[in-house]
Amino acid sequence: MRSITTLLFFALAALFLAAPCAHADDAKAREIMQKVNDRDDGDNAVSEEEMILIDKRGKQRVRKIKSFRKDFGEDTHSILFFEEPADVRDTSFLTFDYDDESKDDDQWLYLPALKKVKRIASSDKDGAFMGSDFTYGDMTERALSKFSYEMVREEDVDGHKCWVIQSTPINDDVVDEYGYLKSRAFVRQDNYVVVRAQFQWAKGNKFKEMRVEKLEQIDGIWTALEMTMKTMKNKEIVHQTLLRTTSIKYNQPMDETMFTTRRMETGL
Repeated sequence: MRSITTLLFFALAALFLAAPCAHADDAKAREIMQKVNDRDDGDNAVSEEEMILIDKRGKQRVRKIKSFRKDFGEDTHSILFFEEPADVRDTSFLTFDYDDESKDDDQWLYLPALKKVKRIASSDKDGAFMGSDFTYGDMTERALSKFSYEMVREEDVDGHKCWVIQSTPINDDVVDEYGYLKSRAFVRQDNYVVVRAQFQWAKGNKFKEMRVEKLEQIDGIWTALEMTMKTMKNKEIVHQTLLRTTSIKYNQPMDETMFTTRRMETGL
């Protein structure tokens, strides 16, 4: 698949600050977000990542992941396998990301201790993915039609001029699905990459911030090689997750049988 890091930074593109309400849609802001969504993400990718979970005392837990992504027409199928440490080894996660915005994306999680594949219900997509600061909803591309967009301002981020675009869920069902009241995306004007995003949770008075820490072009594809997501409450960091891509290759041969619930059970 896209590296898990790249997947997330695409998924977080359709992105803060009050309860959802009727909101005028900004045509320019929507056009920019459409271009973010349409950026080339490469075909048939294989990658290796580290997911580092960091608690408020700075204690770290490191997980190693191998992931695969293949295009099926306009749809995208992706699967990732946890390889280390022992307590998550052989856990796998499968996603069918549909281009048709009227269809809910499908997700499954395989837990080897239970020897069972669990389907992730839409009502559970605001839950934490494998104890990280990312949700299951963050693991799929968001339907642009489920949000209204507003241009907030322009701002420099790490020396690059960005548009700051605020998105608002169109109704309570979308809030329930993704868990966020509103979001802001900082979109680089030179390449349409979201390099920073801010989120207000619908529950628990929590605030989250995503930052792309390392961004490079690989085979002509802008690829996020490091990304952090911080969860804050009362302006204090309560937990954070660092995702680091250690290797990624695009245009790799891949069998369709890789992307099945059966493969989740048999593993790599």
